[in-house]
Amino acid sequence: MLNYLVKRIFTAVIVILGVSTAVFLLIHVVPGDPIQAMLGETALPGNIEAIRIALGLDLPIHQQWLEFMRGLLRFDLGESLYSRRAVAEIIYERLGPTAVLAFASLVIAMLIAFPLGILAAIRKNTIWDSLAMSFSILGVAIPNFWMGPVLILVFSIGLGWLPVSGHESISSLVLPALTLGTALAAILSRMIRSALLEVLNEDYIIAARARGLSTLHILLQHALPNAALPVITVLGMQFGNLLAGAVITETIFSWPGIGQLTIESIQRRDYPVVQACVLLISITYVFINLVTDLCYGMVDPRVRVEQ
Repeated sequence: MLNYLVKRIFTAVIVILGVSTAVFLLIHVVPGDPIQAMLGETALPGNIEAIRIALGLDLPIHQQWLEFMRGLLRFDLGESLYSRRAVAEIIYERLGPTAVLAFASLVIAMLIAFPLGILAAIRKNTIWDSLAMSFSILGVAIPNFWMGPVLILVFSIGLGWLPVSGHESISSLVLPALTLGTALAAILSRMIRSALLEVLNEDYIIAARARGLSTLHILLQHALPNAALPVITVLGMQFGNLLAGAVITETIFSWPGIGQLTIESIQRRDYPVVQACVLLISITYVFINLVTDLCYGMVDPRVRVEQ
């Protein structure tokens, strides 16, 4: 177990460093001058050059990369080129709203996916199965940047039930969480249906039915626990898509989280903040996948870490 954890952590560190380096190189080759964006079009060339030297942006790119890596080893994310505030402080302010949005989206996805997936499995080849799978197909096919405006048009502009933007109340959370959660629910419902159909055809399920056990008892005590492993796998893999979708969704609904901060920082050419945002998303994704792997043995005793 310990060897497995060490190997996974080592792999995670390599992945995070690779992603950080790739992002560092990409944002430095993108056209645009962060100092010009910070000072405005009327800034004097002498002032621009002086600030560039003061921030170390005049150094060769490999030296800037080395400084960036030294900062990471000291857990120092540097300062924002735009606001001159500590990047860690800016990230901390935006982390809470993104965590709330991700949790709410996950709850909505599971509240939709489990009933739909179970209903489709136990009512296979019926109208209920067709309706559930139609939702699944539509949920996957419709992107967040289209789903968000449609929900705004219906529930905010048309019905006036929910606010378009903001984060001061729970009602402000509903539309962005529903936008993110719908796509995840569509994928999960299909996986739950598929996993349950496979389990429900096993001999021990047939024997349980022959003993007169109720459908609810069979589902809760036998079918769902044995169908959980592929569902957990998909859930861990899709969490990365949830984080990626948050970038678009937070921008659409003006939700003040990491996603919106990433877009704002890219527009401002604020290199340190962009690097920190991508680094945070990468660490979260790697951590969730590690936790997913460790959950296998707890959910299904047949799965062992040595395998």
